[in-house]
Amino acid sequence: MDSRDQLTPVSYVIFRRQDFVLLQLRQGTGYLDGHWATAAAGHVEANESAQDAASREVQEELGVSINADALLPLVVMHRKQEQGETYQGRVDFFFQCTAWSSEPRLMEQEKASELKWFHLDDLPSPVVPHELHVLKSLRSGMPAIISLGFPSHVTTK
Repeated sequence: MDSRDQLTPVSYVIFRRQDFVLLQLRQGTGYLDGHWATAAAGHVEANESAQDAASREVQEELGVSINADALLPLVVMHRKQEQGETYQGRVDFFFQCTAWSSEPRLMEQEKASELKWFHLDDLPSPVVPHELHVLKSLRSGMPAIISLGFPSHVTTK
């Protein structure tokens, strides 16, 4: 029996204007509907880099074109399966974007009902838990790698 995790890679893009972040309200996805989430996120597809996946998701979900060099890497998160997920684990690539070509808008209204800017000191509730962990650390800084849901958390700077 193979005891290795089968990880699902996911890219997230946090759109940021000073102390404000752009979040979308999830709906119709079957996963944490009714929770606020980063403005754009999605699975990394076969033969696609984490940066390319992030750029693609921004175009698909927000109708905005960004260059890969506009993505500032924030943190990589390795986390255990959350309740209801069918995957054994995730590796999440979080990027920050502070420059883009046009005003973001909801492109997939069947997956999100709102798109709104929030101050980091006044985030809505509820927010997807692992994303909230990153959002709360935006101003104070965070290590390069975070592990969530494991018996011992080792953090790497």
